Amino acid sequence: MARTRINRRTMLKGASALGSLVATSQGMFAQQSVSRSAAAPGAPLPPRRELLIRGATVLTIDPNVGDLATGDVHVRDGTIVAIAPRIDLTNVPIVEGGGMICMPGFIDTHWHLWTSLLRPFVRADVDALGYFPVSNRLGQLFTPEDSYRSVMLGLAEALSAGVTTVHNWAHNIRSPEHADAELSAMRDAGIRGRLAYGPAQGMPDDQPMDLAGLARTKRDWTPGNGLLTLGICSRNIGGMSIGGATRGTLTIDMAKRDWGGARELGLPITLHTSGPSPIRLLDEAGLLGSDVQLVHPLLTTAEERAILKARGVSYATAPVGEARRPSSAGVIQLGELLEAGVKVSLSTDHTTNYNCDPFVAMRLLFALHQHRIGNKIPITVKRLVQLATLDGAVDLGIAEKTGSVTPGKRADIILIRTTDINMAPAGDPYEVIVSLAQPSNVDTVIVDGRILRQSGKFAALDHGRAVQEAREAAMALRSRAGWPT
Repeated sequence: MARTRINRRTMLKGASALGSLVATSQGMFAQQSVSRSAAAPGAPLPPRRELLIRGATVLTIDPNVGDLATGDVHVRDGTIVAIAPRIDLTNVPIVEGGGMICMPGFIDTHWHLWTSLLRPFVRADVDALGYFPVSNRLGQLFTPEDSYRSVMLGLAEALSAGVTTVHNWAHNIRSPEHADAELSAMRDAGIRGRLAYGPAQGMPDDQPMDLAGLARTKRDWTPGNGLLTLGICSRNIGGMSIGGATRGTLTIDMAKRDWGGARELGLPITLHTSGPSPIRLLDEAGLLGSDVQLVHPLLTTAEERAILKARGVSYATAPVGEARRPSSAGVIQLGELLEAGVKVSLSTDHTTNYNCDPFVAMRLLFALHQHRIGNKIPITVKRLVQLATLDGAVDLGIAEKTGSVTPGKRADIILIRTTDINMAPAGDPYEVIVSLAQPSNVDTVIVDGRILRQSGKFAALDHGRAVQEAREAAMALRSRAGWPT
């Protein structure tokens, strides 16, 4: 076997090559002037076509429709028209679904997409280079173009994994132009989603949220857009949490100001609770409501869960990241929340030192639940698939549009191959999805009636360009930061 010899000379050559790449990247950034706004034309997307998905195992996640061992799904003008064991149409393009599972696309309800290009810098095993210190320090140097490229990289991965809706938890909106850039990436990718407009990394705790910029973003982006919506992400409330001062902490009075401004604009609110639980404090202040999503359910009490149920608050869990936290941070309380009737959904959190994989998220969540609780609070694999699809739509308030394969809803649909080596021979389709599947098995991704991926390849998005532009942005960011020091 050939060995690579590493010595001072090869290290210097590597450093020289990296320096050349950084210089090239800086030159490219200096030359580039790209308009990222609601008024600018978006990237070309595949047209919405009438189509018929033929002969798939159809998991509708709709108890009123039911599942089909073999069935057809008819889509027209972006809407699901009909589902039946057999639909005969003439002059309608056929999408062959034989040997595949047809189901609603995954809905990711909490993902810091702006951090995606930080992969070269974050280390899981070195505290000083962990996600929080790296994203806080480098995030303060982000340009709008950095935000665009990072979000586009994350969205390419999302679509590859079968995610058709994202909640883009953007807690580094340094200016309205940064919001424009992130929304432009979402529009250009063709994905459905909400941007949670947030504070900026390094923002003083006593600085109010940019409500004027928020209002401008709502005015420019949301009218008439069927795919993109807007909300806010809040800084932490009360006691110090995971991430500490790097994420900012609000008093209740400041929260009333920021949240009140969002509510005047009719926008929903999301908040991390990965620390001492603020639920009673928020309830006593009259701040909880059905427009609030909390994130990281680790330390709730039975009393707090009753409050959440009564107020209609939802909770997003990110099992891969949460499972890495110390035991003192609490445990993932999926069983307790479901038992209490609290709305729960599934999320990725970030993809700096792990990847977007809804299958692993469901698998890990199930394993952790079985290890800790078992059948004291039964959870089925079918319930986990609902958690990753319809429950996400309920959380984000879009269940009338998506989350299930239901006639009248928008066609956000994925096809998963069951003939691949890690899947075959396939048994129960829900068991296959939760226990065996991985992103590489996702064959086709349809969002709002547009085929964005087919046969495992993008129809319009230039994956190679997204990767290259993210790499250039990361290397230029490294240079500006003087990283590492």
